[in-house]
Amino acid sequence: MALFFYFEILLVFICFLLWSLHNKRGVPWNWPLLGMLPNLSFHIHRIHDRCVEMFDQTDGTFLFKGPWFANMDMLTTVDPANVHHIMSANFSNFPKGSEFMKIFQVLGDGIFNSDSELWKNQRKIARGLINHQRFYRFLARTVRDKVEKGLIPILDHVSEQGTVIDMQDVFQRLTFDSTCILVTGYDPGCLSIELPDVPFSKAMDDAEEAMFMRHFVPESLWKLERWLGIGQEKKLSRAWTTLDNTIAKYISMKQEELRKNSKPTKEEDGIDLLTSYIHEDYEIMGLKSSDDKFLRDSILNLMIAGRDTTSSALTWFLWLVSTHPEVQFKIREEIKSVFPSKEVENSNQFNIEELRKLTYLHAAISESLRLYPPVPFQHKAPLQPDILPSGHYVHPRMKIMFPLYAMGRMASIWGKDCREFRPERWISDSGTVRHEPSYKFLAFNAGPRTCLGKEVAFIQMKAVAVSILLNYTVEIVEGHSVSPNVSIILYMKHGLKVRVTKRCV
Repeated sequence: MALFFYFEILLVFICFLLWSLHNKRGVPWNWPLLGMLPNLSFHIHRIHDRCVEMFDQTDGTFLFKGPWFANMDMLTTVDPANVHHIMSANFSNFPKGSEFMKIFQVLGDGIFNSDSELWKNQRKIARGLINHQRFYRFLARTVRDKVEKGLIPILDHVSEQGTVIDMQDVFQRLTFDSTCILVTGYDPGCLSIELPDVPFSKAMDDAEEAMFMRHFVPESLWKLERWLGIGQEKKLSRAWTTLDNTIAKYISMKQEELRKNSKPTKEEDGIDLLTSYIHEDYEIMGLKSSDDKFLRDSILNLMIAGRDTTSSALTWFLWLVSTHPEVQFKIREEIKSVFPSKEVENSNQFNIEELRKLTYLHAAISESLRLYPPVPFQHKAPLQPDILPSGHYVHPRMKIMFPLYAMGRMASIWGKDCREFRPERWISDSGTVRHEPSYKFLAFNAGPRTCLGKEVAFIQMKAVAVSILLNYTVEIVEGHSVSPNVSIILYMKHGLKVRVTKRCV
């Protein structure tokens, strides 16, 4: 009888455990010793939607309790007042911090990882280079060339063949090539009809997956994986080597090129960032552009910023527009009204000033970024104890997480239609693009760390969108499953499989 009694208790415990793991709508159960980790582990494959479900049941801020033996307590918040306090009003108390450096250590001392004076000086240099007219000239030429000589031939080819193509892969290749050219001056040739494998690009994907998992796995566990050379840490180690070797090759090639030419050639066409870094010979507060490590860290940070965020944004945008024909029609009509008919036939030749006139397209891209932000999580930690506007206490050993995917789906922030794709919400009464505060719309970060490449990203996305939507009809393959992946970049788990047909413009 006693044995049967213990069996009943065990059965009840197992049933309760399974119920808590499967409890999709409620707040996770805080288990003794394990905290809320069991529920997180069970839902990790759908972590973005799980966050939405949890915040639907809270007041916008939720404390995730990790296991007692691991430093994993996280305060997660979608409260715009908290975001503003952390990212702007009390910015100095919320640096990236040492925990962030551990997770993203492959990025070195680049602009994403650095804090204080090191960050300020790197940002000052990067802002000066990216906002310079010579870089914008280089940007315009690079985007035009990649669309005309890379994207269009591929889409023409699959249109003629009637084959299915993964547009997520195409966009990754497009932005990888473009970003590599903009940052280093060299074209890796990733975007071509043959769709070749490029180890550098694959290494970036593997590194990002591993960095994401470090957010949700106890530090002791991922360090053990690294020591044993297994799992995600094994992939990261291999990726790290590939990234270092490839970037070292680009730096060496550029240094040799500049040794042979005392001044950058064809400056009227613009200059890549690596050339500017080396040629200007910056030496500010310990930063030396002649230092290969500084160049390596700068290149990798800029590559990840340019390649992944833009390709992710383009993928979700194309899917949303292709499944909302009324939005697609409005974009096409706007393009025809803005550009003379003679230029529509040569849509890949639009210049930057013309692209800036596309208000509704800008709104549609912004709406896509609201629902599917390329970087779905932001992560901070306070230097000193603080009390957030929501009344929650935070301390230096506590991580603070902003789930951007969930923020875009909160009725308290965006209204009852928050889960609808409605570009009109970004159009003001006067017909211009409506400004939304960055602490509400975090796709380009907020406060002093607001993304330097925002304008560059919009230019690239508009140029690609115009070329595709005017020249082709894109149909999603019937039955294709669309859902977000689990990584630091919000890609589609199964890609974006489509059929492309040529339009008569």
